[in-house]
Amino acid sequence: MASQNRLSIVDDMTIYNALDQKNRLMSALAEVDMLELDLSHVGEIDTAGLQLLILSKREAARLNKSVTIVAHSPAVRQTLDFCQLAKFFGDPVVITAHETA
Repeated sequence: MASQNRLSIVDDMTIYNALDQKNRLMSALAEVDMLELDLSHVGEIDTAGLQLLILSKREAARLNKSVTIVAHSPAVRQTLDFCQLAKFFGDPVVITAHETA
């Protein structure tokens, strides 16, 4: 049976937090076969944060594991759209009712 865990990132995914977040992501990935990322509370993401997401996805693939983003904040969605990376990640994007109002 595959092991699975959900990791919630609540801090901004910026260069200022990149090293700590990289260590946290890689540790979480090492412990499970399937890692779900909840990014619904990420207020800001820059290219360092984007690189961490790409690293996580590629490292998971290298290890025959999976990383999926299960919740996107507006900032994360905007960045993935701007960089045209939504297809690369391939995760369903859910827009909540309060965001459409």
